Amino acid sequence: MNKTELIEAMANRTGLTKKNAQEALNAYLEVVTETLKKGDSVALIGFGTFSVADRPARTGLNPQTKKKIKIAASKTAKFKVGASLKKALN
Repeated sequence: MNKTELIEAMANRTGLTKKNAQEALNAYLEVVTETLKKGDSVALIGFGTFSVADRPARTGLNPQTKKKIKIAASKTAKFKVGASLKKALN
């Protein structure tokens, strides 16, 4: 399912127009992004938790030249599945 299909499904389930469903989804994505940028997490009980993880700097290997390269430290988003979602999938 892509973003357009998700917006259509949200509109069908809620009775919102597609435009309103798109605005709601975009607002949700903005809030989650802003919260993660601050270093906080977003917990949706039963669904899961979005959080930020630090990736330390490390040495990698260029597969073409086989030379060692330095990979800078970075942050990445993590998602931990909640119990209700996990149960629904199994």
